[in-house]
Amino acid sequence: QVQLVESGGGLVQAGGSLRLSCAASGRTFRTYVVGWFRQPPGKVREFVAGIMWSGGSTNYADSVKGRFTISRDNAKNTVHLQMNSLKPEDRALYYCAARVQTSVLVPRQDYVYDYWGQGTQVTVSS
Repeated sequence: QVQLVESGGGLVQAGGSLRLSCAASGRTFRTYVVGWFRQPPGKVREFVAGIMWSGGSTNYADSVKGRFTISRDNAKNTVHLQMNSLKPEDRALYYCAARVQTSVLVPRQDYVYDYWGQGTQVTVSS
C-alpha cells in the first residue's frame, strides 16, 4: 500500500511559479511510475506530467510542455512538479498518483493508476 500526500498548492498571479510535492509513505517509489493530474472546475481530470522512478523518463501534456518540470528526489521519496509561467487556465485541483511500473512509457490514463493523493488546489489570478 502506498499513501500519497500532495503539498505546495496556493494562489499565485499569472506568470508566477509554484512547486508541488508528492510524498510517498508505506513503500518507496523505486519501482513505480508517478503522475500528476489536474481537474479544473467543472471539467474532467486530465494528465499533466509523469515520471518513471526507475530510469527517470518523463512525459508531459502539450499544454504544460516548456513550463512545467517533473522531477524525483530519491532520498526523500518525493516527486516534485515545478510550475513556471502559470496561466489562469492552470487553475485546478492537482493530484499525484502512482502505480507499479509495467512498461517503458508513462501512462496518461488516470484509470490505470492505483494510488491517489487527496489533491492540492492551485489558483492563478489574472
